[in-house]
Amino acid sequence: MSTGTPWQGERAGTGSEAREAWPLACRPRAGGPRGSWRRSPSPRSCSAGLPGGFRPARCCGEPGSLPAAPPAPTPPGRRPRPCKQRAGSCTAPGPRRQPGAQGRAPPRRPPERGPNSPGHHDLHHAPPCEARAASGAGRCSAPARLTAPPPPRPTVVWCHLPAGPGTGPRDRAPRRLCSCSAFCSGPCAPPRPSDRLFAPCPVALVCSAAPLSALGPSPPPLQAAPPGLPATIEPPAAAAGALAVTSGSGARHFRLRRARGRGPSRAMGEFEVHRVRFFAFLPSGVRCLARGPALALARLDGALELYGPTASGFQEKAIPGHEARATQALSWAAGGRLFGADLGGDVAEYDLQKLRIKYTVDGFGGPIWSLAADPGGTRLAIGCEDGSVKLFQVLPDKIQFERSLDQQKGRILSLSWHVSGTRIVAGSINHLRVYNVDSGRIVQRIRVERRLLSSHRRECVVWGVAFLSDGTVVSADSAGKVQFWDADKGTLLETHPVSSSAVLSLAVSEEEDSLVVGTSEGAVYQFQLLPVKRGSTESRWVRTKPFQHHTHDVRAVAHSRTALISGGLDAQLVIRPLMEKMHGQGYEAVLRKVTFPHRRLVSCARKARLLLFQFPQHLELWRLGATNAAGRDGEVLPVSRDPEHLLQLKSKGPDHICCSCISPCGGWIAYATASRLHLHRLQLENGSVVAIQRVPKLPKLLCPVYQLLYSADSSRLFVASDQGSVHVVQLLEPGGCKHLQTLCSPSGTAEAVQLLAVSADGDWLAATSSDWAINIYSLQQFKHHCTVPAYNCPVTAIAINPATNHLVIAHSDQQLFEFSIPEREYTAWSRGVQQHGLHKDWLERDTPIAHIAFNPRQPTQLLLHDTHMLCILDKSLPLPDDNTPLNNQAFLKQLSVKARRGHAHAFKICKKYQPLLFMDLLDEDCLVVVERPLTDIQAQLPPPVQQKKFGT
Repeated sequence: MSTGTPWQGERAGTGSEAREAWPLACRPRAGGPRGSWRRSPSPRSCSAGLPGGFRPARCCGEPGSLPAAPPAPTPPGRRPRPCKQRAGSCTAPGPRRQPGAQGRAPPRRPPERGPNSPGHHDLHHAPPCEARAASGAGRCSAPARLTAPPPPRPTVVWCHLPAGPGTGPRDRAPRRLCSCSAFCSGPCAPPRPSDRLFAPCPVALVCSAAPLSALGPSPPPLQAAPPGLPATIEPPAAAAGALAVTSGSGARHFRLRRARGRGPSRAMGEFEVHRVRFFAFLPSGVRCLARGPALALARLDGALELYGPTASGFQEKAIPGHEARATQALSWAAGGRLFGADLGGDVAEYDLQKLRIKYTVDGFGGPIWSLAADPGGTRLAIGCEDGSVKLFQVLPDKIQFERSLDQQKGRILSLSWHVSGTRIVAGSINHLRVYNVDSGRIVQRIRVERRLLSSHRRECVVWGVAFLSDGTVVSADSAGKVQFWDADKGTLLETHPVSSSAVLSLAVSEEEDSLVVGTSEGAVYQFQLLPVKRGSTESRWVRTKPFQHHTHDVRAVAHSRTALISGGLDAQLVIRPLMEKMHGQGYEAVLRKVTFPHRRLVSCARKARLLLFQFPQHLELWRLGATNAAGRDGEVLPVSRDPEHLLQLKSKGPDHICCSCISPCGGWIAYATASRLHLHRLQLENGSVVAIQRVPKLPKLLCPVYQLLYSADSSRLFVASDQGSVHVVQLLEPGGCKHLQTLCSPSGTAEAVQLLAVSADGDWLAATSSDWAINIYSLQQFKHHCTVPAYNCPVTAIAINPATNHLVIAHSDQQLFEFSIPEREYTAWSRGVQQHGLHKDWLERDTPIAHIAFNPRQPTQLLLHDTHMLCILDKSLPLPDDNTPLNNQAFLKQLSVKARRGHAHAFKICKKYQPLLFMDLLDEDCLVVVERPLTDIQAQLPPPVQQKKFGT
């Protein structure tokens, strides 16, 4: 890199090969010139007027000067001495300058970034410079303007993680110099209210002046430990504790000091982390909800999802979408049967065991806009485009047309049954109509005005209706009103103007004392039936404040006993608990937001370093980038090879892809739709695809397919099917396959298998079905080995430890179990976890564990991740109690070294990567994470129809 102005980025090459590197802000070091390299977490920028987010590499001193020892401590309350290189230059960290003082830092602005472009990555820009510029000519010599860099490219960053007993912050390290490393949430990245698992980490960064290669040898040893600590850290080659982060426009090398106790050092692992942000997955919006035995959700692409009745926000089952299916309404009927109606004019029943559509029936009325089941669940009413309301009888194995009610002008957009089952209210354009089910005639017609005193020129669309047991009809319309009507007299009882935009959805609680509506502004309102006076029998509906959890139209709402549920075009499912049902828990602890599906969309070829991304109708194959550049700590290194898009594999037909997988060697790709399995053979040369060949004539018995998995040696393919069965397929060269065996569940369940895990030695296979049963099979004898003892909670992730053949299980209630496959029992560690109990903050997490991996060099360590965190769990360390923060460096700093050793616990948590869709180990030293920022998703959504402005 050039040694020009320390504020200046370096650009090498032209055209598409251009690189731009941005150095870090570095703090002064003792033993070297003042103003040398440091990393500063201050939220202030330097006074030179740089764009927010980009700070100087050196506050003062000569370019390129690097120290050889950490800085001396600054006594509390004393101002640090200014730098003596130049008069009036920047100082080390000290008290902040008061507002109005000379050299005040400008406000910080976020860096400009081009979202959604191929290869888009988050730029690891330097934290703000803490240096305070003094008056006079000695102020930081920086240009007045600095243009923002181009969209960043992938990088590699080295840093070290503190771990093990006796690990703690250095006593003399300033607390405000905490790094923004992977397993730390320091002042440079303030924890949000939702980041409950974090306490500020006081461990300071220490830069090494020795050259370091991003992908080459391990970093050189650190300086000797200062007095007061038991020992110094060993070189990373001997005691691995580093983490390398890949993303940005180059590579930076960081190292965290780590103390070692008298016993052996328990390192948390050394990884090169590839940070991937070019998975352009766009979730589909929520169209409708139905609450019953489970919460059913239909998306705009025709996909169906089922969530548990406990409002935990875990997706238990999913049916892939279809290009020709646009589900408009859902309803539960008797016996836990789920029906849906779409704009194609069909009524469909879903098979919730085989996860597919069981059959469809034509409604004979054009597109179907609404669907509702009677209170007994024995009849279905559908509202059609031609203005008719048709009734279907629910039979044990199908539905049958019964009769059609009086046809009226205008499509029927909403329906609701009276609790008696004798009347139906239908919402249309400008009208509400009440039908007598026995006679099929309209008994009441109500005109709905658009506004209270407006003309009749504009139509008023009734998007939602509810028929209460006392004969009151509640309507929600496009004029932004919620109105209450007397169904017998047809008179208006109450009007509540809710919004200047449309009210699109409405739902009522079972007790009929509360209702919820959603608007096109993204707001959700709750109405409650409250007494006028204390002790009075007279009650009125009162509107509460809005809850703005969505950015776009709220197309569907539901009301359970404990929560308000909403979904909209922003693809988010929000489960907001009722305040009176929280039972002492914090509001942030029980709020649930579900954006991404709880199934695997990314698979990894570890040996070939390839990633396979799953989209609804195609697959994308990418090769990870790399770098071979070398430099000093703190320098930015350009990548030598960018991530490369190798292949796009399109699926034929209207069915969406339900599962996909790539073999560890990268030579096989398999994917499945609802009706067919596809297998392809890839020929790779120097990491690039030379040829692709489809394997013809696959065995028909392999369908339907719900999950795919390759063996560790890429010689077998495991196909999860219905009725708890798993097919074992032998892969043949140069491109063929042979069915070996079908493994069947001894219980004879009709549920589909949803999760698979195979041991590294190829001897064991674990399969989890939709009824939460976990069966383990022997692949040597092709027979059932044992069944894991039942636990009454859905399974979210399973994996087999390659060193011990222990099966690790994660459940939706955040509980963790370890089952010994050879011994057919839970391990001692698992029994100890259940006796001790997991930390309350761990149990209150709002997203389930999606993947489990193991570090081959550390058999006692588990790598787990959900949407918002990455965790390394060391089973050799004690579990924390509820009074100990999970990230407890701040607590350990207050203790002596001897007491510090006894307070180290098993959890090391990182929230640097989010939203996190995938994480896996490529090898012993390399980790890959795949993120999908919500800002990128929102940038691809269409603008909202209505958007509330500030002050209106």
